Amino acid sequence: MKALLLVLLTQLCSASLVPEREKDPEYWRRQAQETLRNALRLQRLNQNVAKNLILFLGDGMGVSTVTAARILKGQLQHGQGEESLLEMDKFPYVALAKTYNTNAQVPDSAGTATAYLCGVKANEGTVGVSAGVTRDHCNTTQGQEVTSILRWAKEGGKAVGIVTTTRVTHATPSAAYAHSASRDWYSDGEMPPDALEGGCKDIARQLVENIPDIEVGRGTGPWVGVGPGPPVGEGLGPPGGVGQGPPRGARPGRWVGTGPGPPWVGYQACWVEVGPGPPIRRRVGPRARLGPEPQTPASPHLRSSPLLSRTPHPQTAPFPPSSAPRCGSAQKFSPGKAKQALHEAVELDRAIGLATRLTSSQDTLSVVTADHSHVFTFGGYTPRGNPIFGLAPMQSDVDRKPFTSILYGNGPGYKIVAGERENVSAVDFAHANYQAQSAVPLRQETHGGEDVAVFARGPMAHLLHGVHEQNYIPHAMAYAACIGSNRAHCNAAGRPAASLLLPFLILLFLLC
Repeated sequence: MKALLLVLLTQLCSASLVPEREKDPEYWRRQAQETLRNALRLQRLNQNVAKNLILFLGDGMGVSTVTAARILKGQLQHGQGEESLLEMDKFPYVALAKTYNTNAQVPDSAGTATAYLCGVKANEGTVGVSAGVTRDHCNTTQGQEVTSILRWAKEGGKAVGIVTTTRVTHATPSAAYAHSASRDWYSDGEMPPDALEGGCKDIARQLVENIPDIEVGRGTGPWVGVGPGPPVGEGLGPPGGVGQGPPRGARPGRWVGTGPGPPWVGYQACWVEVGPGPPIRRRVGPRARLGPEPQTPASPHLRSSPLLSRTPHPQTAPFPPSSAPRCGSAQKFSPGKAKQALHEAVELDRAIGLATRLTSSQDTLSVVTADHSHVFTFGGYTPRGNPIFGLAPMQSDVDRKPFTSILYGNGPGYKIVAGERENVSAVDFAHANYQAQSAVPLRQETHGGEDVAVFARGPMAHLLHGVHEQNYIPHAMAYAACIGSNRAHCNAAGRPAASLLLPFLILLFLLC
């Protein structure tokens, strides 16, 4: 009876959910015609040389996460949500990338990072090496190393950098500089004796040695201080000054740097503090306070970055920092906590919007994608404007209990109470720490195996179209910037030489 009443109320209210303008067929016709005009303008292809390359990487940001984040963004702006646009939605070119690893149908982050950074598909669990390497076997590594687009750019005389909210030695960003048979060999303390004896290097050491002068910005987790001096990077010390202790209540994160001797590993507080000027003290990541209008995490420094203003002095330029919310991290460290994951996706989108406003599509190729998806979904015939974290407008016709629109295919949200599925009306499902229900019990929710979206804007963005293997992405980006192996077309086609151009690569990573 209660379920029937809920359905009737939904039907009675459904008409009022439709904005008045959407009842007029001309509204939809005008909208479609405007979209058509924009599409026709895309026939004039932008074939400029890309001075700048920006890769925004949302770890675990599958298509369902993008859609739910769009709705959340609109609802945070007091709209119904569905009609909202993410900044990435405004990019004119969209493709799909196949994410499988060479030995895995559902991928891990190491193999996918090797694909979209190094241009080569690889086995799961391996970083910056070909599929000829067996995971955890150091003796299969030699001669199988593959270099990343950061290396290609650096060899072309360009400035390169990484901005990440996860530890920079994690699988996702480490493929930019490391070659390892195991994503878990963060330091020599995690390496087995046979790997050390075989001459394999830990990921932290490779960060310091493999790409000189790489610029690294940090959010939560580890960071890098490169150069001589005490174990803190310039401008990257904890609140209160270089060399002082972390702020009260801050969580430690692993970090890497160099001193007078060999590389070392230490700990640092999880705060965003990058570049010149006063420190930014907004915590980011799964334990950050969620709010409808969060503070702009790093906009002042991103806005004033010499790289974004195309300085001709890359060796002295601070890297362009930004907040990179970790779409996948909430599902890793806080498994199944969809509210945290989606708020982080909205934060990532804000960073994309800021970078878009500070650059020109005439000389900057921006790409937004994900390494893989998660088993995250939402459904249940929810009405227009239904709170994205709310209940479906019906009860199960099997156990007669309500359910939230957002659910997971597997994970820790599987809960049985008195032999039955937990009744979500008895818990605070709107809380930031609520774990959405899942179909299969697992301590950690898994990745998803479906394709992920690739959004592109700027020079040669039209090369990202249709359905591609994931390893195609860096090849298209390198072609646009005249770096790597595809450079013959630059002068042959009458395009300006790129010798004095300063591309930078911002990798905004999420831990998965």
